[in-house]
Amino acid sequence: MDKIAVLIPCYNEEKTIGKVVRDARAALPEAVIYVYDNNSSDGTAQIAEQAGAVVRRERMQGKGNVIRRMFREIDAECYVMVDGDDTYPMEDAPQMVAKVLEESADMVVGDRLSSTYFTENKRPFHNMGNSVVRGTINRLFDCDIRDIMTGYRAFSYDFVKTFPVLSRGFEIETEMTIHAVYNNMQIDNVVITYRDRPQGSVSKLNTYSDGLRVLSTIGNLYRNYKPFGFFTFLAALLVLVAFAFFLPILIEFVRTGLVSKFPTLFVCCFVILAAIQSFFAGMILSNMARNNRRDFEIQRNILCQGRKKAEREEAGSQKTE
Repeated sequence: MDKIAVLIPCYNEEKTIGKVVRDARAALPEAVIYVYDNNSSDGTAQIAEQAGAVVRRERMQGKGNVIRRMFREIDAECYVMVDGDDTYPMEDAPQMVAKVLEESADMVVGDRLSSTYFTENKRPFHNMGNSVVRGTINRLFDCDIRDIMTGYRAFSYDFVKTFPVLSRGFEIETEMTIHAVYNNMQIDNVVITYRDRPQGSVSKLNTYSDGLRVLSTIGNLYRNYKPFGFFTFLAALLVLVAFAFFLPILIEFVRTGLVSKFPTLFVCCFVILAAIQSFFAGMILSNMARNNRRDFEIQRNILCQGRKKAEREEAGSQKTE
């Protein structure tokens, strides 16, 4: 098991990957640096290997697929994930690593939004999108994460080995954040200095399509992790719709004693029934989510015990030698 592993997912980053690897080696000389090439058509893999990184390949396209492979294959006490575009300074990595190894943090977020991101980033819709995503998640999940979409993070072994990677693309950072918040993992923020991509380096993130995927991911994860809130909101919405259509019928009945719109009345009754079903579905799914959370904690304890046992066996074998 590595003490520190630097994980760099890459796709066509030949202009910057060499510098990122060299900066990582200078900031964390004891770390093993892994570059996972995601079907690059340029010299990314060759340059990374020449700079001293361990280069591996992921054939399935998408950042989420790359991170799934990384987390599955690499064992380390601390993981540092950073993009290969040279927008994140590796000088902040030792502070992030210290929070994992010395302060037992499960995830450390490299916070761009509290420093230079809004002035360095030249794509205004990215600025707005980051603010919208941050505000939405903090409100829905009652947390205080300062940067949701950052690609610069540090993780503990427990986080990496218990995180189910479901996303395939850039929505992976949102999924990581919500997973950590929901499971009461220790999350720390480290303010970092963000710099825009160097000239000639092109972002792979599509502002609109990837932004919509991120918002869709937030909705799906909220439904899965907090079903009672989701389905209660849906039930309340259905009740409001039913009441809006029922009110004219009620007013007419009070005035004349007659009901002339029976089809509308029937629809209102069915909508109310759907609202009741939605509410009880939320209660049932909420109980299931609570049981899943209990099982997760048990699995995490088993994983922790297994890791400590492996460390003791490794220490014993070293003494024998």
